[in-house]
Amino acid sequence: MTIYFYGTDEVPYGCFSNFSDHGFDLDGVRWATSEHYFQAQKFKGTRHADLVRRARTPLRAAELGRDSSKPLRRDWERVKDDVMRRAVATKFRAHADIRDILLSTGDEEIVEDTTADRYWGRGRTGNGKNMLGRILVRTRSQLHAELAEAPDSDIRRPRR
Repeated sequence: MTIYFYGTDEVPYGCFSNFSDHGFDLDGVRWATSEHYFQAQKFKGTRHADLVRRARTPLRAAELGRDSSKPLRRDWERVKDDVMRRAVATKFRAHADIRDILLSTGDEEIVEDTTADRYWGRGRTGNGKNMLGRILVRTRSQLHAELAEAPDSDIRRPRR
């Protein structure tokens, strides 16, 4: 069974959204959401990056991050997947409740169910790259491996 997610209000998988209210510390700074982190990294080292970080909502962070009047860092296309991987992994390591939800998905495929984005989601035709879903699956595998290596760690098995 494929697991589809999109909105943060979807129970239980809304936490897979980058807009979910699960902040974390990364690079010595507090990030309200993984969306804030991802969008700010487009402008790393600039004043605009801090403006994105301080945005009141993830939607506002996304709007600021998509501001075409601000130049993206030169290597953005090359590093954007790694930036997303770092954000997602950090978010799920920081919150046991959502980590348990991710681990409870077993070996199921995870798909961001958006018609508006064929790179991060499934896209209008349903055959997009689904990179966010693929990153969630990869994060789940990494968390399972960490659990197997250190069963007494703070990364626990999900409650069933």
